[in-house]
Formats: sequence, C-alpha cells, structure tokens
Amino acid sequence: MKMICIGRNYTEHALELNNPLPTEPVFFMKPESALLRNNLPFFYPSFSNDIHYEVELVLHVCKVGRQIDPKFAHTYFDAIGIGIDFTARDLQQKAKEKGLPWEIAKAFDASAPVSQFIPVGEFSDLKNINFGLELNGEIVQQGNSSAMIFDFAAIISYVSNFVTLKQNDFIFTGTPSGVGPVKIGDRLEAFIGDRKLLLCNIR
Repeated sequence: MKMICIGRNYTEHALELNNPLPTEPVFFMKPESALLRNNLPFFYPSFSNDIHYEVELVLHVCKVGRQIDPKFAHTYFDAIGIGIDFTARDLQQKAKEKGLPWEIAKAFDASAPVSQFIPVGEFSDLKNINFGLELNGEIVQQGNSSAMIFDFAAIISYVSNFVTLKQNDFIFTGTPSGVGPVKIGDRLEAFIGDRKLLLCNIR
C-alpha cells in the first residue's frame, strides 16, 4: 500500500505557511513504513528539532483505478478516517531553499498515524465533515471538508492521472490552519465530529 498526501488544500493553512494557493492539487507520497496504527506512540526522531502535527481526513481506497472521471470518484473510496501528517519542518525548509523534494521531511518512519475508518455510508454529507485535533487537551486545529480547495472527487481524479490507485491505499486530503510543533511528553487526540478516533503520545 501507499499513502498519497495532498498539500496546501486549505486556504488558511497555505497562507499561514506563506505558500501560494495552488491551481491544481499538490501531492507527495509516504511509504508503508510511515504508517503508525493502533494508537501506538510516536518516537521523536533524532534527525529533527522541529516536528509539526498536521491533522487530515484520510480516504480508504477500495479498488484499483486510473484516469478516474470525477463523477465516478466516489466509488473508489469506501471509508474515511483521520490521520496526522508529521512533518520535519526544519528539514522541509532546507529542502525548499534548495529546490529539493520534501520526502526527507514527510516520508520518514512512523510519520503517518492513522485511525480506524468509518464507512462512507455513516456520513450524511461528505462535503460537510467536521474534524479536529487536540494537543494536551486544547483544540489546536479545526476543519471542515467544505473548506477544501479541491474536494475528494477532484483529488482522486487528478492523482489517478499520474498514479494508479490500488485497494487499501490511503489518501490524506490536506490540513486546515493551526499546525504547530510537538515535544516529547505531548498528547495528541484527533476527532471526526464528536468521535475521538486517534490518540498519539509523543515519546
């Protein structure tokens, strides 16, 4: 499996990092070794001094597809969860300054905690999903799928022009504003609606 991650998909987040708003989806990938499941702790890596959290809705891909028409995109995912895209911001900044890829800052081991998934049928409106993240009991990020620059269908259609989607792939759909650093001892809890789905302790 692979994880496809969409960057700069919420206007306020793009602005808080002084990034231009995209005119088409920006995506990068995380390997299977980045996946962290079952609420296991995240161990702060020695290669960075500035790890940031970014909470995101995550789509579970249910079948193979490429060059997918947007009107059929909804048939290619069957569940939605929540995940954290951990980012080594210091390494990312160095890569940006040199015009290099972001993978060193995004694709490292255990950089993608992901929750259990909720079947799509349990959502009344996929364009109105509230989600958020608490850091040590304080809300730091709140988002709604209606605020995405590119919705689920646009993401799936665009990405599938370049990369074949396969069953059990995950698609991280972008983070709202409020990203920030974590430190050893912190506790992150992520929610969809009023359901706490993900816990991640920083060690």
